Amino acid sequence: MKPRMLALLLCALLVPQGPSLAQQAAKSAVPVKPVEVRHPLLWRVSDADNSVYLLGSFHMLKPADLPLSADVDRAFEDAGSLLFEVDPAALTSPETAAMAQRYMGYDDDKVTLSSVIPKETSERLGTLLAAGGNSLQAVERYEPWAVSTMLSIGLMQALGFRQDLGVDRWLAERATEAGKPARGLETAADGFAALDAIPYPEQVRDLDEFLDDPQKVVNRIRVMHDDWRAGDAVALERLMQTEMVDKSPDTYRLVVVQRNRIWLPQVERRLIDEHKDNTLVVVGALHLLGPDGLVEQLRAKGYKVERVCDGCAVTEAAH
Repeated sequence: MKPRMLALLLCALLVPQGPSLAQQAAKSAVPVKPVEVRHPLLWRVSDADNSVYLLGSFHMLKPADLPLSADVDRAFEDAGSLLFEVDPAALTSPETAAMAQRYMGYDDDKVTLSSVIPKETSERLGTLLAAGGNSLQAVERYEPWAVSTMLSIGLMQALGFRQDLGVDRWLAERATEAGKPARGLETAADGFAALDAIPYPEQVRDLDEFLDDPQKVVNRIRVMHDDWRAGDAVALERLMQTEMVDKSPDTYRLVVVQRNRIWLPQVERRLIDEHKDNTLVVVGALHLLGPDGLVEQLRAKGYKVERVCDGCAVTEAAH
């Protein structure tokens, strides 16, 4: 999925139903029985005074995925405030919708999608869109990452994932109901800028992968969702290594490493400020995993870090 998880968070509430071709790919997929287990990707980071909970999110979910486990409920109740990637209020604002359109397009009116992607990619995309009753002209003003995002959103919708669900949205609504303050670790503009900075070759490679085999993307979404639902941090870290670190190093640096580096001091302040209540931090699951993840970064600073998952078969030592 590469940068698409960030793009889904920023665009799922802003982008309309994706091209119907993506839905056709999903409908042709062989049904897979849902994973029954539901274990959270949840860690508790503590110092002498208070704690920060780190929860790995999936930005679009199916109704059967909610509510989350009792572990998450307890963390939510114990937290006095929440931190998300982006302020939840900003995601639904008209200003953010307008910003999304600007970042998804080109600064130069003379630049089009067809002028930045290879002719073969353009032809394949046009054929694929035409099969779903759409046209290449409809997406000419969008950058490759934005086209991949729209295709992915349509695909996930066809698989039963919903834009109004997702861990971030669900917990943000609970925070509002409970009167708990919620803030963002970055602005929506920061997130869009990270996507916009991805070099075109890696953007095009991501789009090409979708066009090469939409069914493979369907399977990848299912695997990632099942691993997330099962709380399998090892499998997700392995997928991240294969999909991002090895294949798209610039994307990994821009979308994961640099943003984690900016977020880390903000999370740590919630620990070192003795007057702060406990905090629940909700970010995309891939931001927590691996040596560049927030979990290991905070562990390296000497904080006590423990996995919070009553039913997990995998012990904390394995992570």
